[in-house]
Amino acid sequence: MALRVAAEVEAELDEIWFYVATESGDADVAERLINSITDHFFILSKHPQLGRRRDHDLHPGLRSLSVGGYVVIYRIKGQDVIILHVLHGRGDLKTLFRQ
Repeated sequence: MALRVAAEVEAELDEIWFYVATESGDADVAERLINSITDHFFILSKHPQLGRRRDHDLHPGLRSLSVGGYVVIYRIKGQDVIILHVLHGRGDLKTLFRQ
């Protein structure tokens, strides 16, 4: 399947990198986390059913995969896996997707 990444994801990854680098005091820790998250994008493109269906609690057609305390939100559309968001796992995902 083809991999597509929404424009918002780049900004979300930048925010995650900055937060982790600041809190840990180590840019390498932040870089490893971002690499792990983005590596999972490619895993999802090969195995799109890997993530949990979120039809009933977030929005029909959405799926999620947890990676290092963060949640990758994505959708399968035709032959594409579309990465929509990367959010902290403790965030209120239901409120975000009700808007």
